[in-house]
Amino acid sequence: MLSDSVISFIVFFALVFLVSLSGAVFKPGPWYMKLDKPSWTPPGWAFPVVWSILYVLIAVAGWRVYELVGLATLPFAVYALQLVLNAAWSAFFFGMRRADLAFGDVVALWFAVAANIAVFLPIDTIAGLLLVPYLVWVTAAACLNYSVWRLNPAEFSKGAA
Repeated sequence: MLSDSVISFIVFFALVFLVSLSGAVFKPGPWYMKLDKPSWTPPGWAFPVVWSILYVLIAVAGWRVYELVGLATLPFAVYALQLVLNAAWSAFFFGMRRADLAFGDVVALWFAVAANIAVFLPIDTIAGLLLVPYLVWVTAAACLNYSVWRLNPAEFSKGAA
């Protein structure tokens, strides 16, 4: 029989995996490949590699805090918010082709991740620190979102094709 800790570990990984499916449903595709991008855009292979690592870190961070305090309202309200904002970005940018909405979302995501770090750190320092690479990547993603939006104004004025 599985322990409660192992079950909660599996639940956090499943939850974060569900969030990650947004990126599988709303993929970049040929439309994105044709857009002008800044010279510092990471190579295409980097996105699934980095996001896979980040999703593991996000799941472990949530699980560690859950193991210490259960579903404490503030920490997990912020955790849930950042997961929802994370999942929404791909739908806005790739699905709806709305870089403006995606940019608003990624800025909100940045604040949600920063808040998540702030509420996790006092509970479990390691859990809080596990989210720091996520914040760094979201910072880069926000800059890339904004740059691609500004480099391709005609593409984003059309909306979804």
